[in-house]
Amino acid sequence: MSQQINHPTISETEIIRPTRVEVDLNAIKENYQKIKEHVGSCKIMPILKANAYGHGLLRIARFFEELNADYLGVAVVEEGILLREKGINIPILVLGGVWGNQVPLFLKHNLAITASSIDKLNQINDTAGQMKVKAIVHLKIDTGMERIGVHYYNAEKFLDAAYKCKNIEVEGIYSHFANSDAADLTYAKLQLERFKEVLSFFEKRSIETPYRHFSNSGALLQLPEANFDMVRPGIMLFGIYPTKEVNKTVEIKPALTWKSLVVYFKVIMPNHPVGYDSTFTTDHNIRAVTIPVGYGDGYLRSMSHKAEVLIRGKRYPVIGTISMDQIVINIDNDSAYNGDVVILLGDDGANIITCQELADWAGTNPYEILTNINTRVPRVYNE
Repeated sequence: MSQQINHPTISETEIIRPTRVEVDLNAIKENYQKIKEHVGSCKIMPILKANAYGHGLLRIARFFEELNADYLGVAVVEEGILLREKGINIPILVLGGVWGNQVPLFLKHNLAITASSIDKLNQINDTAGQMKVKAIVHLKIDTGMERIGVHYYNAEKFLDAAYKCKNIEVEGIYSHFANSDAADLTYAKLQLERFKEVLSFFEKRSIETPYRHFSNSGALLQLPEANFDMVRPGIMLFGIYPTKEVNKTVEIKPALTWKSLVVYFKVIMPNHPVGYDSTFTTDHNIRAVTIPVGYGDGYLRSMSHKAEVLIRGKRYPVIGTISMDQIVINIDNDSAYNGDVVILLGDDGANIITCQELADWAGTNPYEILTNINTRVPRVYNE
């Protein structure tokens, strides 16, 4: 199995940090192919925001381009510019809002723009006219998230304005679900009906319908009627289900393993507290090991006194408050040695630490766990 290492500052031969993330590209490929089978003729827009959910934006974008994905989705214009500057030629939609003075950057780098108001449309149209180019736009409809986008009940005026802009090509129209990954899909279905009402505009005006896209990971799994022309899977591409409640209609495989090494062994005597704030004290002699990872890497402090790791396939608890750069593990009467592999997230033989477990320990969701893994943690790609 070959490996590629992606690190922001140091070369492969110089990497000495024992804490790292390993990304299985074959798992991502399998997940992508299963999604493709599931959605049939729909186009697929892999969503790669927040450093590709912690998996590494550039390498993952290149990989999806190699897989001939139809589109890529990112959150902010800086992500799109980085991909263009690194030679990614696949169509890219920036999903987030746009400031007027950012419009030239979109046009210069051939990035599709999310238009979320008539004012934004006018800014895009005027700038494209000045630059003598055609702006590629996807119209954002707010069906119930209340973030950006024109409310569904005001959409007709918005769509009319879009098709009067001579320097804009309306390539797509989309919305976003608030809770398509929930057990109760009542609100998601209401959003879907609102979106369908908006789409009736095109038939009424005899205008060719642009790409319609709505399904995120949750809807892709639970609301196939929302798939339309293109789907936008994010976290499930990387083998993680968005919630515990979601209907797992597509079998996926986690692609990310977060691991480190034992770097120190000690015996802790009774009544000797561990870590900042002295929040843990043992009443008997225990063996403990130190691992060079902490909340500075994204191993969240809120997991203190709850988290567990795997060493030699066995679970052991994190003791004391999680520090910025180190954690202490109680191995009690067992043995561990400097250099032993420690699994923070992933499997070690028959045992596994899941992303959902880390989320439960931290009181958050799997998205935050993955996207908080800091860029100082090297990414290693297994192919």
